[in-house]
Amino acid sequence: MTITSLAFLTPGNFADDDPYTGLEESLQLFEYGERLGYDGAWIRQRHLEHGVGSAAVFLAAAGQRTRRVELGTAVIPIGYESPFRLAEDLALADVLSRGRLQVGFSTGMPHAELLGDLVYDGDWRAFDLSYGRVARVVDNLRGDYLGGPDTVIESPGNTQRPRLQPHNPGLVDRIWYGGGSLRSARWAGESGLNLLSGNIVTGEHTDDFTTAQSNLLAEYRRIQPTARVAVGRVVVPFDSADRATRARYRTYAESRHARTLAPQGPRRTLFAPDVVGTAELILEQLAADPVVSAVSELRLELPYEFRREEYEQILHDVLHLVAPELGWHPAQLEAAR
Repeated sequence: MTITSLAFLTPGNFADDDPYTGLEESLQLFEYGERLGYDGAWIRQRHLEHGVGSAAVFLAAAGQRTRRVELGTAVIPIGYESPFRLAEDLALADVLSRGRLQVGFSTGMPHAELLGDLVYDGDWRAFDLSYGRVARVVDNLRGDYLGGPDTVIESPGNTQRPRLQPHNPGLVDRIWYGGGSLRSARWAGESGLNLLSGNIVTGEHTDDFTTAQSNLLAEYRRIQPTARVAVGRVVVPFDSADRATRARYRTYAESRHARTLAPQGPRRTLFAPDVVGTAELILEQLAADPVVSAVSELRLELPYEFRREEYEQILHDVLHLVAPELGWHPAQLEAAR
């Protein structure tokens, strides 16, 4: 096992009556992660919750607070988005960050019964809110000119051929798909997208999470043998935490353990167990995880509703006590070698 890229994913928590403080602390966590040496800092996009409703806006801000770390979003539910307008927002944030965005997508529309009519004029149930809508965003990011070869637009500044602006041709190669099923992994591979696979997958022909995720990765690698694949795990080390915090971590893990014992719901959703304990125990569990052993990019999925100081303790302990034993070295050290 050799991890060459280490990133973290934070939920972007904030309090109902004080959203600024929580969002500011999430930005500070990005800064902290970069100072520690993490390769990537990712934010969840969440609607109607205590989280970031627009990853592009948040990452534009994060790009002004950091200089080196990759800035990711996992994942943008495509059902709420205008493919062209989202492409504009992502392109602008990418240029402002000097080409550091890593953009993850998923299909669907969480809370659709509440938000569908607010987002769309007309019957949104008839729209393509699946892979085709993601493909439209990707096509827009390619920056092809609109209209025929003689089509131009006039503006106060100049006359030019119309296309998405600003355009950074490298962004289209930094698009990811959050694949949880064999079909989604196959589509991501056929579409040339990088693959994100976290601690939730669909149980297809098996009740075992590891088997299902291994099959998913194998299907993707059959089509894309060299593209980037990142695997996410909830990793919570105890080592530098105080006694009360350790008890809180144990309670958190215990509250989520039952869901890992069998497929959940009509879609047979499978959950990976959280990896919680001392660095020694965490290393044992990760070494026994064949999926983690098969990839070179690991993303820590930080728990929901933890405090900033707890997030910082988790990031610190993983980087200093766990990651080096997985073969990972900070980017600055690698550059100096």
